[in-house]
Amino acid sequence: MLTSVHDLRRIADAVSYLRDHLVLDVVIRSDCRQLRVTLDDGQVLLISVTLDQDGKPRLDADLLRATAETPSGQLEAFDEAK
Repeated sequence: MLTSVHDLRRIADAVSYLRDHLVLDVVIRSDCRQLRVTLDDGQVLLISVTLDQDGKPRLDADLLRATAETPSGQLEAFDEAK
C-alpha cells in the first residue's frame, strides 16, 4: 500500500478546500514529487510525496495561506489537523 487510508482522508479534506475557489495555476515539479495549486485568494495547496522514516513514500498535503503581517511574496503554513 502506497499510503494509509487516514492519509488519503486528510489529503481529500485539503483538496476539498478547492471547492468554490478559482484555480489560477497548477505546477508539478519535474521529478513529479510535488504539485502546487495556486488559488484566486492567494492561498497555495501543496501536495507532495515524502519518504517516512522507513524510506517508504508518503503523500502529504499543506494549505499555505498568506497573512496580513507577512511581507509580500512570503507564505505561512498552517496545519489545521491539530
